Amino acid sequence: MNGPDYYIPAAALGIALAFKIPGMRRDWRDPLLRSVCALLILGASTFFFAAPPTIAEVNRITGVPNFSAPLVYCILSAFSASCLVLLVNWRGGPQEETRRISLRWMAAYSVVIGALVLLFLLGDAPVERLRDLDTYYARTPYIREMIALYLAAHSVAAVGMTVLCWRWSLKVSGWLRGGLVTIVVGSLFNLAYGVTKSLAVAARWAGHDWDDLSTLAAPPLASAGALLSAVGFVLPLVGQRVSDSWHTWAVYRRLGTLWRELRSTAPPGQPSVRISLFSPAELRVIQRESDIHDGMLQLDPYFDRVLREDAYAEALTAGADPRQAHAVADASMVAAALRARAADPEGRIVRSAESCTPVAAAGPRDLVRMSLALRHSPVVEAARMRAARSESGTR
Repeated sequence: MNGPDYYIPAAALGIALAFKIPGMRRDWRDPLLRSVCALLILGASTFFFAAPPTIAEVNRITGVPNFSAPLVYCILSAFSASCLVLLVNWRGGPQEETRRISLRWMAAYSVVIGALVLLFLLGDAPVERLRDLDTYYARTPYIREMIALYLAAHSVAAVGMTVLCWRWSLKVSGWLRGGLVTIVVGSLFNLAYGVTKSLAVAARWAGHDWDDLSTLAAPPLASAGALLSAVGFVLPLVGQRVSDSWHTWAVYRRLGTLWRELRSTAPPGQPSVRISLFSPAELRVIQRESDIHDGMLQLDPYFDRVLREDAYAEALTAGADPRQAHAVADASMVAAALRARAADPEGRIVRSAESCTPVAAAGPRDLVRMSLALRHSPVVEAARMRAARSESGTR
């Protein structure tokens, strides 16, 4: 793998971090959010500093051959710690207990990081190795212990991430489950990376040369694991936003028929509220619902309770469930009221005790179902036709 093969996963994790920054600004005290951000930062740093061009540059700047080795191993161990801390916070529980376990994991990996630095200082690695340090120094005293320690720490975190995320995914659904399953797959790739590296190192201990496992097979596994993990962390957030936006625009579109029908009831000269072209969908839905309610208030004198009850019974007979039947009945009443109002341009209709009493809905009207029924329901069309014939008969 070349430099871009490392920098691309680093950039992917950076993009995932960018999606989390707004939430971090709103609630920076949230330990779960802090853990996710720390994991993404450390994951991106691992790939950035593990890239051969970066390794060579760090070694050149410090003047110490293979200085990048303990640096990358320390960052990777911190990344492993952040995974475990994230797992603890995801698991939830009493705040004090969660904080205590998190501190224990951080303390344990701090010891690991300290041991990595100490082992490197005690060992002797004078020949710079940009790609195969793990196997080249696999039998060198102290350096071999450093390599084994970082691989063990990384594998423990990968196993923990896989187990907990999988268990959690069985209890949830939707975008969160999709994100967790993706993280599980990414963690399995990370575990495969650790196993592949360990096999190459163990082969060196046994006098064999399996270096290709370390230099050719392991890096792509790590890249795939990082990219999948990044997608897993972003998927619930982005997916839910896209889903919510799609649902909101669908509601706005479905309200269109009812809204357009009721626009004719607005008093002449009444100014309409204009919203920006870039207004969010939620605001557009609120405005459309408000216009619909205003229109229904204007139609109130023309509402026919008997017609509504008849339409409700007819919808039930046609096989509609009670909720849908209520929407069909309300839509039928609106359709007839629109006809009646159109036939009374001077507003002479006075509500009578039998047919013009204001109609109070049994609960909040389902405007979306009403709008769809106004457009598609044969019961509503029948009510509209009866209202038209009634108008013709009175002329």
